[in-house]
Amino acid sequence: MNENRIATILDKIKGVKIAVYGDFCLDSYWVMDKAGSEISIETGLWTEAVATHYYTPGGAGNVVANLSALNPAEIRVIGAVGHDMQGRELTAQLQQLGADTGSLFVQEEKFTTYCYLKRIVEGKEQPRIDFGVFNQRSAETDQKILAALETALQECDALIFNQQVTGSINNEAFITAANALFAKYNNKIVMLDSRHFNDRFSNTYLKANDREIASLAGLQPGPDEHIPVSDVLKYGTQIFERSQKPVFVTCGERGIIAFDQNGYHEVLGLQLKNKLDTVGAGDTAISAITLCVAAGIAPEEAAHFGNFAAAVTVQKLFTTGTASPQEILLISKDPDYIYNADLAENERSATYVSETDFELSVPGVLEKMGHIRYAVFDHDGTISSLRQGWEEIMEPVMMKAILGDHYDTIDAGTFQKVTGEVKQFIHKTTGIQTIYQMEGLVKLVREFGYVPENEILDKFQYKELYNNGLMEMVSKRMDKLVKGELSTDDYTMKGAVAFLQELKTRGVTLYLASGTDVEDVKHEAEMLGYAHLFDGGIYGALRDYTKFSKKMIIEKIIQENGLRGNELAVFGDGPDEIREGRRAGGIAVGITSNELQRFGHNPGKRPRLVKAGAQLLIPDFSQYKKLIGLLFQEGVNYPEA
Repeated sequence: MNENRIATILDKIKGVKIAVYGDFCLDSYWVMDKAGSEISIETGLWTEAVATHYYTPGGAGNVVANLSALNPAEIRVIGAVGHDMQGRELTAQLQQLGADTGSLFVQEEKFTTYCYLKRIVEGKEQPRIDFGVFNQRSAETDQKILAALETALQECDALIFNQQVTGSINNEAFITAANALFAKYNNKIVMLDSRHFNDRFSNTYLKANDREIASLAGLQPGPDEHIPVSDVLKYGTQIFERSQKPVFVTCGERGIIAFDQNGYHEVLGLQLKNKLDTVGAGDTAISAITLCVAAGIAPEEAAHFGNFAAAVTVQKLFTTGTASPQEILLISKDPDYIYNADLAENERSATYVSETDFELSVPGVLEKMGHIRYAVFDHDGTISSLRQGWEEIMEPVMMKAILGDHYDTIDAGTFQKVTGEVKQFIHKTTGIQTIYQMEGLVKLVREFGYVPENEILDKFQYKELYNNGLMEMVSKRMDKLVKGELSTDDYTMKGAVAFLQELKTRGVTLYLASGTDVEDVKHEAEMLGYAHLFDGGIYGALRDYTKFSKKMIIEKIIQENGLRGNELAVFGDGPDEIREGRRAGGIAVGITSNELQRFGHNPGKRPRLVKAGAQLLIPDFSQYKKLIGLLFQEGVNYPEA
């Protein structure tokens, strides 16, 4: 889905009239600060000081917030609040979002506005405090809501029926009456998203997550049970065939799957490098998807649009965020997709080319073989092991940068938490330019807040600190090469140079592209004796880092040489080059190299390479003759593969 199409959809949404029924809640955030605590004179106990506090619509209110961000013609809310300050605040905020609250009914007795108080201590959310858990909605309130539902079905383009709170529907008669309305207005779009009653309503579209769709198919999955996409496809198809109404299943990082009369449409999840908070992502998805179908957009495109919108909000921390048109357009410009997420996490499902160590993560890639004219190689971990261990240098640099003067004194629990986030960040950003990793480090330093603002370095200064440590290690290894104590074989992946030479004999133009500074890449390739093989050029990071990326190199090769995708192969052990090779339509070969021993499989690299889009995975180039045979279709029997 391109930018122009998204702009068209956004324009169509402006004409949609939509209503939302549901459990309207108020999310309360209190940011605590021990510095303001004191001993209470009255109780003798320490007080807990609130530094800042803010309130946002939650539950169905967050659905309204997400709808409002996309500027439809009209939003109506249908539900109940209590006669209390939370209800008044929630109503006021919904009105500020442009919603018509005329059908948000106040129940005077036995009903407290649903409110979720979230205290944040040192950046971490504490156990929630809930209001409204003992509510009993009256039959009188139900009748008012049902009347409002019928009016909405008559006058609006779509209705979102959103139930999230345990026990919020406490009268069986309400379910019966609502179903009668949905049957009466069967031609209307009613999007059901119910945490507890999905199986009790009919004549509706459905938005569910993977575990909910499994439950509707008769299973009883646990709260953390993984439902494979293959099973989701089966269950979603069953539910659509039963209802004959579109079904949308959200699958976390694996994306969204839409089911309609044309079958199923799998929309891949997006690879996001920032910290994520998935709370509220489902609200974003149902809002965006329902607006789309109400505007006449097909379910497949609606799922794509909803996927982009949800990818925006999961990157907003400590709030149930929304996605604006501008943010959706931005994230859709150059998305990084997650491929084969289930396969990535389950190596037991791997399929191999016969009599080789080559994993076919995308068997269809075999049809593209035999036409390679150009090849792009990553350097470190793909060909060279000179920089093996760079992660062990970057990690302490980042830890010291984040913790500052607290590095030696911070408690073990916090140290472990920061270490975990640093490791995850390094893992996610492997293969990109170092300067972008340092840009991310600056954000982490600010997020953790241990270093005063005036002491935070910029990305170039942090890069210099890292490079100093890295180059000390590399220089010692290079010195052993110069002295003849070690040979080039000791610092290259097994079979890599022989493979490069085989490609050259077949007339393949070779390019070397690394996230390392360009002069260092050239020098190291020359020292290791294969720089001359890269007649297409050797590329690396520049001082003006915006003028180099692996994406730029791959696009340049394709444009200058008028290539079809199957004429280009990309080899690398990092997700960056694999992702760009896959995006360009080339053959993406992931190297799951064990850099320490220079041959063999490193299982830790496999998941990220599969998710980045690797179609073929090899541990090293020790079987380079078989690899050449496969890539150039020389004596390969595909049925055996």
